[in-house]
Amino acid sequence: MAASLSIDYNSPASLKAFLEARGLAMQKKFGQNFLINGQARKKLIDSLEIEKGTTVWEIGPGLGAMTSEILERGAELTAFEIDHGFAAALGEFFGSRPNFKLVEGDVLKTWKTVQDRPARLFGNLPYNIAATIFADLICAGVRFDKAVITVQKEVAQRMSAKPGTEDYSSFSVLCQWAYDVTPLMDLGGGSFWPKPNVDSRAVKFVKKELFPQCKDAVLFAKMQRALFVSRRKTIKNNLTTFLSDSNKAEAALQKAEIDPKLRAETLDINTLLRLSDAVGEVL
Repeated sequence: MAASLSIDYNSPASLKAFLEARGLAMQKKFGQNFLINGQARKKLIDSLEIEKGTTVWEIGPGLGAMTSEILERGAELTAFEIDHGFAAALGEFFGSRPNFKLVEGDVLKTWKTVQDRPARLFGNLPYNIAATIFADLICAGVRFDKAVITVQKEVAQRMSAKPGTEDYSSFSVLCQWAYDVTPLMDLGGGSFWPKPNVDSRAVKFVKKELFPQCKDAVLFAKMQRALFVSRRKTIKNNLTTFLSDSNKAEAALQKAEIDPKLRAETLDINTLLRLSDAVGEVL
């Protein structure tokens, strides 16, 4: 049975009728909202640049509006869905397709059980886990050639923020360390059902060829996170806390030729990478 025969993905009434017929309900704790803007869905999938045989992970497929389009383009798709009722529906819609695999459960845990690493990542990520899942993947060394995700606009702004701006954070550094980050489009609440109280933004990630550009990627990830813990403190104070040694912090900053009175939010990624290597030399 094709999903398109049962649900009009552009129609809140059709989606609601399907849910009621199955005894299903939207669960706020999972951050569930369906993208009912058909043109936006097509543009998002187009930006993934899928060809026949392209391997894709989709996080939070819901009832399969995007899943159907990805499969029609010939991708080898693994979908991660936490909602048991939605997972059952996805199994009915797409389970007979040889290029579809469903992983049920919390993606924060289940992605680690999947051995294959795909070329693409796609998802309308729940707002409450967006930063966590992306950071977990990068820190675990899992990068995709391309990723297209839709998140709360404020989260997207952090992903692409530049040094010296209010949104620039450890998460900004992590994303831009691993990827070239480009905003694709903004989506108002009216593009979704149920209508959220926040705007969303779709963001495209293209894997950086030069990575990690430091001697110790694990050290860099930990260090840069520590430098943003207390934004009002100087980089020397935060680095001292991280190293538990003021002298080593001062020596590392001197090696990296960084003013100890600066704050982390003013430093670009290349400067932070240089500091990471200097820290590694004084440890």
